[in-house]
Amino acid sequence: MCQGKKRPVGSAGATAAGLILLFSLCYSSLFAAAPSSDAVTGAAENIRVVTSIEPLSFFVKRVGGDRVHVAVMVPPGANPHSYEPRPAQMAETAKAHLFVKAGSGIEFELAWMNKLIALRSTMTVCNASQDVGLREMSERNHGHTHEHSRSDPHFWLSPDNAILIARNVERSLVALDPVHADEYAENLRKLEAQLISLKREITRKLSGIKNRSFMVFHPAWGYYAAAFNLKQIAAEEEGKELTPKKMQSVIRQARAEGVRVVFVSPTFSTLQAETIAREIGGVTRPVDPLSGEYIANLRQATGAFVESMR
Repeated sequence: MCQGKKRPVGSAGATAAGLILLFSLCYSSLFAAAPSSDAVTGAAENIRVVTSIEPLSFFVKRVGGDRVHVAVMVPPGANPHSYEPRPAQMAETAKAHLFVKAGSGIEFELAWMNKLIALRSTMTVCNASQDVGLREMSERNHGHTHEHSRSDPHFWLSPDNAILIARNVERSLVALDPVHADEYAENLRKLEAQLISLKREITRKLSGIKNRSFMVFHPAWGYYAAAFNLKQIAAEEEGKELTPKKMQSVIRQARAEGVRVVFVSPTFSTLQAETIAREIGGVTRPVDPLSGEYIANLRQATGAFVESMR
């Protein structure tokens, strides 16, 4: 089974801790007699799944099909670096059979995972990044090295890693619902074929591009860049606002690389990215690393990157 390990986390604030305590007390009696999540009871019962972020929900829906009910903790447009779950989401988690986490160091999970698991001790936890080789987060930016390297959490943006996510999800669903193992396996087979085709399609679209560098404000596209032999130039580091000195360094690098587009994530402020774009005579364009429409989103992002590199 794709079972995640619990890890100690720091406080997410007195208010949040109070809400968790309240819901733990409220739901402990309600779910004290709940059956173990080692198997879903009843052939007609859907598996209740919660994912930490929107991209993971895509894989659960595609592999689980009509046999899963999926909820997402960090909703579209919210920032996983700072999001705090709502009471209704904690209630949903308290009823879940399966929680699918990224397991790659996303701040939301570091702050909340153990607290959410405590709401239902029998809930299975699937680590979506199991078997994925995590990359270091942008070892070099603007001529200097990070003092504290850490893993890049955005592993799902590589189609090869997407296949591993789908396999991890399939294993967890089969463990919970072995009666429908063949159905999950067939759904996985179809999704893998689509992801392999997607990778080939993207490779073709990028094949004629000679200038293979693109600039993003938030460094979310490192796995994508590595998968397709591209160079991601990241403006900011670890979510920190650029100092004037770093801003000038980014602008100089952008000019040196011939950058004319600064890509921004919808969940982050675009003010500094717009300043960089003005200084280089360029523009900003959105690309979403957290879209739940995985295949369509990678196609759209590829089109935007190709246009910027021509």
